[in-house]
Amino acid sequence: MIAVDFFCGGGGMTRGLIDAGIDVLCGIDSNPACKRTYEVNNANSYLQKDICQFTPKDLLEQFPQIKNRDELLLVGCAPCQPFSILRREKYDKSGNIQPHKSVNLLIEFGRFVKELMPAHILVENVPGLKGKGSEVLNNFKQMLIKYGYEYDEKIVYARDYGAPQNRRRYILIASQKFKPLIPNATHGKGLLPYNTVRQAISKYSSLMAGGEDSTTPNHKCANLKPILLERLQNTPHNGGSRTDWPDNLVLKCHKNFHGHTDVYGRMKWDEPSPTLTVKCFSISNGRFGHPEQDRAISLREAAALQTFPDDYVFYGSMQEIGRQIGNAVPVLLANVMGEYILRESKK
Repeated sequence: MIAVDFFCGGGGMTRGLIDAGIDVLCGIDSNPACKRTYEVNNANSYLQKDICQFTPKDLLEQFPQIKNRDELLLVGCAPCQPFSILRREKYDKSGNIQPHKSVNLLIEFGRFVKELMPAHILVENVPGLKGKGSEVLNNFKQMLIKYGYEYDEKIVYARDYGAPQNRRRYILIASQKFKPLIPNATHGKGLLPYNTVRQAISKYSSLMAGGEDSTTPNHKCANLKPILLERLQNTPHNGGSRTDWPDNLVLKCHKNFHGHTDVYGRMKWDEPSPTLTVKCFSISNGRFGHPEQDRAISLREAAALQTFPDDYVFYGSMQEIGRQIGNAVPVLLANVMGEYILRESKK
């Protein structure tokens, strides 16, 4: 089986599929900052392309081996910003919601499906694709039916498949060769125990805020202003939050506001982590404080919570690496889905 990974980013999906035994020919993404990370770690091509300006013909010219291929998998993990519950809507002068530039990327991916007619399709996105993005998603599913695909879809938690993270994602698998059924959970009540923050990151060396351990790739954490360090020092270990601070440390915007209590919080050792975002290295953007050290988690620790192996090295600024990690499909989740597709295709 060969695959093409659209919207590949730093390569979480690609690595999971490779680990499953699928030959990923290339990743396609418009972000130039992901190219080095993707190519160095996966040893295959990164096509820096805007899918809206790229055609199936262009792809076939570069990879003629995918034409009429019996076991071709196309993967589409389109940017999720337009469908995320965290997105703040933007409005035009008339008060109408401005559509996000990424809103139709799933339909653009559908152009490649229609032209190349792959045997299998894998789509991953935020659960909001079934809410805010329902019109786009329904159009895509109607297209699948029209061209003879059967599909299954489900909102899953990455923790249920072994990732040490409460990451909730939408998965769709379609095929012309078998009737898909999203794989059952392997972890949870009555199954294997959830993997935890402790299991994922306790092996890494201690750091001070702003510190780095050069012997471990990307084991570097953000610096903290003195007031932020003081706030974190007043946040109890192993799951404490800003609600535990003395009054003199509470931000004005939080004085009479009791929501978003994960902000400035610490992770809990013996539970899966919260969902990582592109700001997973910043304590002011979520529960991204280390369980006991007075710092945010490092980039390496964030990558481990996304189940990237330690030899998967990320390149770029801290902000860019944070985006590559936070936007990634957990490698283990991608691996489970890849193994399932490969196994079912051989029956």
